[in-house]
Amino acid sequence: MAGAQDARSGGVAGEGHRAGAGRVVVARGELDQDTLAPLEEALTAAAHRYPLVVLDAGAVTFGDSSFLNLLLRVHRMTVLRIAAPGRQLRRLFALTGADTVLAQYPGVREALAG
Repeated sequence: MAGAQDARSGGVAGEGHRAGAGRVVVARGELDQDTLAPLEEALTAAAHRYPLVVLDAGAVTFGDSSFLNLLLRVHRMTVLRIAAPGRQLRRLFALTGADTVLAQYPGVREALAG
């Protein structure tokens, strides 16, 4: 069972990269209270260092309220743009009203261009 937990909790924050004056942070997989810590570290570090953070959410398959809470906290720290959110995330944002607060873009290029 430990192997299944390790596979589930690892690898939710992919390699990020600098993009102009901002930073792109890549996320993937299921993002909930049990898996969120690596992404939280990556987003928080980027928010403290860069005036613009783009979250590439194209490979995120699930996000819960703890994930949404993280995004809203980071949004208060810097300019946060969400790139390529899938259907589940768009629904989460719409149901909670976060779609009126969080800027969403079809892809990373569009998010960087604003």
